[in-house]
Amino acid sequence: MEFAEVVRRRRMVRRYAETPVAPEIIDRMLEHATRAPSAGFSQGWAFLRLDTDEAVARFWRSTSPDPEASNTWLDGMRTAPVVLVPLSNKDAYLERYAEQDKTASDQRWPVPYWHIDTGMAALLILQTAVDEGLGACFFGIPGQQHDAFRAEFDIPDDYKPIGAITVGHRLPDTGSAGSSTRRERKPIEDVVHHNGW
Repeated sequence: MEFAEVVRRRRMVRRYAETPVAPEIIDRMLEHATRAPSAGFSQGWAFLRLDTDEAVARFWRSTSPDPEASNTWLDGMRTAPVVLVPLSNKDAYLERYAEQDKTASDQRWPVPYWHIDTGMAALLILQTAVDEGLGACFFGIPGQQHDAFRAEFDIPDDYKPIGAITVGHRLPDTGSAGSSTRRERKPIEDVVHHNGW
């Protein structure tokens, strides 16, 4: 698939077929994620790969304030056979920028690049899913559930989940209205400011 088509087709998918995802496709998604840019080549990220029914069920139990909850969004998302969780590591950036070739930096980070770089890695996972003919959805893990999620999967304290990505074979659209069906994309002239605001 041409890159422009991958970008055009990328959308959040919230319901999946029962068909399993081939492990080699998940491998490619994660390999592509590690090709994302990172400040100082710090690579302060990790990815939790959940690709068994039991592991995916543990994810939903640990990240839900009410594990028995049922609604259209949650019921659809729970049909995903794979959940990938990108995690960022601030310490990797602080350590990298304390090294001799980076000591000119005052380490006052204007924005949290550890989250931004991990987000770029997550986007590469989403784009790879499209390129492989799959669907995927990036979504947030409720902040009050982070401790339960971390405990469930023994995640070290210095790694923070920036969200999660469901992956699976797309079902045909059922007409459920996501935000992109209710809101128009902003025109490019409203968001691009050429040579000045």
